[in-house]
Amino acid sequence: MKTPLADRFRPQSLDDIVGQRHLLGDGKPLRRIIESGEIPNLIFYGPSGVGKTTLATYIANKTNKTLRKLNGTTASTSDIKEIVAQLNTFSGLNGILLYLDEIQYFNKKQQQTLLEFIENGSITLIASTTENPYFYVYNAILSRSTVFEFKSVEPDEVEKAVYRAAKLLEQEQDIGIELPESCARKIAFGCGGDVRKAMNALELSVIAADTDGNKKVITDEIVSQLVQRSAMRYDRDGDEHYDILSAYQKSMRGSDPNAALHYLGRLLEAGDLPGACRRLMVCACEDVGLAYPQIIPIVKSCVDIAQAVGLPEARIPLGDAVVMVCNAPKSNSAYLAMDAALADIRRGNTGPIPRQLQNKHFDGEDNPNKGQNYLYPHDYPDHYTPQQYLPDAIKDRVYYHSGDNKNEQAFKAYWEKIKGRC
Repeated sequence: MKTPLADRFRPQSLDDIVGQRHLLGDGKPLRRIIESGEIPNLIFYGPSGVGKTTLATYIANKTNKTLRKLNGTTASTSDIKEIVAQLNTFSGLNGILLYLDEIQYFNKKQQQTLLEFIENGSITLIASTTENPYFYVYNAILSRSTVFEFKSVEPDEVEKAVYRAAKLLEQEQDIGIELPESCARKIAFGCGGDVRKAMNALELSVIAADTDGNKKVITDEIVSQLVQRSAMRYDRDGDEHYDILSAYQKSMRGSDPNAALHYLGRLLEAGDLPGACRRLMVCACEDVGLAYPQIIPIVKSCVDIAQAVGLPEARIPLGDAVVMVCNAPKSNSAYLAMDAALADIRRGNTGPIPRQLQNKHFDGEDNPNKGQNYLYPHDYPDHYTPQQYLPDAIKDRVYYHSGDNKNEQAFKAYWEKIKGRC
């Protein structure tokens, strides 16, 4: 089986590695560590296809240690023991550099098996993960390692790699490749920051291209069909899922309809209609709230329509609702009041319900104050009369504070006038 282009296209120097200038630029700490030759235990964290494996392989090739590779999805404890056994052999004389891909799939016991040898330096660990290591990697491993975060590669950097890879293919196949700038940019932008996807798209484009004399001619039509929706980075069980949902809700809260529609589009392109609907309804209640309470049934109606018609038409009512939430005045006064009440309850600040509010209409013989004594507000002017509603222990507690929007200020003025008469 032919090795994928992404694996054949390996850098000869740190400057050949695409992107990650925040880690590998001149004077950056990781670059200096690598150039020193004194490699500590490292954890590379970031999305797939951004150079984690490439850099780990480069480091391994620059050391005099024996390189061993494991993948957390397939490796077992016996694989770890086999590597440890090599420490007492000639091949492990200078130590072993273990590259462990997808470390998040290693359970705690498997990670602990490595701990002793990482600690004494006989094994140098370079691990990579697409998930947040602070959630998935055993604390003892983390404390003995340095974490570096890799980021999606910018399109301009990917484009440079596409042209370099095209030259490699020309050499391998001994044929010219005509790659228009528009095609290179489409591949670069269509890969969503994943260089591996860009390499795959380029290689497939070359395979699918027509031969004109002694060259392959890549066209926009071919590239468009092959990159399609590859720009989408989305894993419903991964960090990217929660990042998009978080950005979606925060954009609505921040009253930015352009950003909110962008993240809504990413959710819908990934088919996550339930997630888009749920966050939209939460935002209407939490962030608009009493500043424009009519929005809550409106948003619920839009969500009902979206779920009834399904995708792709669901984008229409959801787009309406998202823009409305963004443009509506904001108030989280009721949200804060609810959380304050719950905090009191969780601290045990409750107490018996006042007698006048209880659901009973008779008293035992031991009660000297007979009668429920409930005051029915509708029997009084303005449908209001003062009486105690909270338990005695917290009778003066205030949870709700009016927001500064027109609606809540109008409610506040009304009740100040009514209650001021009593």
